[in-house]
Parts: sequence; C-alpha cells; structure tokens
Amino acid sequence: MKFNFDFYKQRYFFIGFSVLFILVGLVFGIIHGGMNLDIQFEGGTHLEIPMASHNFTTADIESYIQNTYAKNVYAQIQQQYSPDAPDTQAVQLIIKASKSETFNADQINILQDYLNREYGLDETKLINIQTVEPYIGAEMLFKGILAIVIASLLTLIYIWIRFSVMSGFTAAVCATLALLHDVLIVFSVYSIFRLPLNELFIAAILTIIGYSINDTIIIYDRIRENAKSPKKLGYVELSNLSLNQSLTRTLNTDITTLICIVTVYIFSIIFKIGPLVDFCFPLIIGMIAGSYSTLFIATPFWAMWQQKLDNTKLARQKA
Repeated sequence: MKFNFDFYKQRYFFIGFSVLFILVGLVFGIIHGGMNLDIQFEGGTHLEIPMASHNFTTADIESYIQNTYAKNVYAQIQQQYSPDAPDTQAVQLIIKASKSETFNADQINILQDYLNREYGLDETKLINIQTVEPYIGAEMLFKGILAIVIASLLTLIYIWIRFSVMSGFTAAVCATLALLHDVLIVFSVYSIFRLPLNELFIAAILTIIGYSINDTIIIYDRIRENAKSPKKLGYVELSNLSLNQSLTRTLNTDITTLICIVTVYIFSIIFKIGPLVDFCFPLIIGMIAGSYSTLFIATPFWAMWQQKLDNTKLARQKA
C-alpha cells in the first residue's frame, strides 16, 4: 500500500499537540505538588501480609489505620493463583506508607494482631516488611534518572556517527529530542493520573528508549538510501518520501508489538500480578508516544532544521 501523507506540512500541528499534552502534565504536577513517588524512591514502609481469606476491603484497613495511628496509607489486595491448586488463590494484603507515615515495630505488631483477630492471617507464610529510608530512596531515584540520561547520550553519539551522510549531528539531536518527547509524555500521563513511580517505571522507560530509537533508525536508514538516489531530492521531499515508504512497516511492527504488551497487561490485571502491571502500563504509553514521535517529530524536525541551515548558508553566500 502506497501512502502520500505530507508529514512535513503538518509538523506544527503534531509538535503543538505534544507540547500541549506535556504542559498539561506539568500543570497537574504543580497542582499535585510534584510526582507521586513510590516508597522505593521516596522512602517509607511496604507491608505484604498473607491473609487467610478475602473477607475484608481495603477501605476497612485504611479506615482502621487512620483511626488508630492517624496515618494515611494505601492498601491493596493481591490475589495469586497456584498452578498446583488452580481453584484456590492466595490473598495478600499490601499496605504502603510514605516516608511521613512510616510504621515502627510496635505499630506493625499491633496491626498484625488486629488483622489476625478480625480477619485471620495465613500463618503458613511470613509477613514481608520493607522499610526504605528517604535518603536511600533519593539515591535510587538519582541513579534511575542517571541511567536514562546515559542511555540517551549514548544513543545520540551512535546516531551522530552512523548517519553522517544526513548530517549526523542534527539527525542525532532530533532523534534524542524524540526520545525526550516519549519520556515526557509518559511522565505527563503519570502526573495527570497521579500514578506512583517505582523502579519498574525506570526499567520501562529504558525499554521505551531502546524501542523508540529502533523505529527512528529505520526511517533514517530509508532517508540515507534515498539520499543516494540519482534524483536529487530536497530535505522536505526526502523526509516525506522516506516516511511514507516506511509507514506500513512501522505501523505493522508497532501494532503487533502493542497487541502483545496489551495482552500481557490485561492478563496481569486479571490475575493481579502487580509488578507486571507496573511495567506494562508505561510501556504501552511509551510505545504509542514512540511511534508518534518517529513519524511526526524526529524526521520532520530534522528536515526543517536542515532546510534552515541551508537557507542560512545560502544567505551568507549571497551577502
């Protein structure tokens, strides 16, 4: 199937839409007082308590803790299925308290006694208690951001060297801006919906960077091949031609991959596999943003930049 969409002509619309969405995320972040950091990055207490049955609600637990300890916590019920006993499921109560609401040992013991008395604990399993000090959480967050920055810089250097035929530096900067766009879009979604950031979020962001740059490199390869054609094309024609030639392949690959990840995401929700949910959701948003930035931002922006450089050079020669 042949396409003839003018990506370059519509560049300001698509760039403006992305900028608007990111600004909305920034506004929500300011309203909320910053991003919602999970205890891995902020510090706090994470309790995983095996329960004998599912005869309670998270609202009951949160209300009890609020009335007893004056602490605002987040409670979650996690059900796990065993392949040896598919008709039964293990119920686990997860309680997350931020750094300002941390539990001490006595409070945990009192909470455990209350839960055992009112609802019954699964005494065959141990309670998992994880406490993260604020300074450790800040260090983990810094290292996660550092990993994202290093990955982006290495990507910039790689593209700079590989695509020298299409002015490697501008191509590398445009590809890196597209990666930054993808990361900011995911952060904006998390800011708008007040979703917690944890170490799985950082892992998903690094995966998004790798996948998104792969899409961009495929388009750049097509531009490089078309640039060698005897028929000399301007930057606008070259970018539009290459994008339209690669559009079917890009859409087929991205949609197929997205279907797989969405399937895993739905599966993890049904079976309440928390870590998979935390990993797949940002991956879905990032993949959509990555496909968008590859088609509508990286390549049109490169063509615009190259054209302006040529116009500036021509103006200097005439002067």
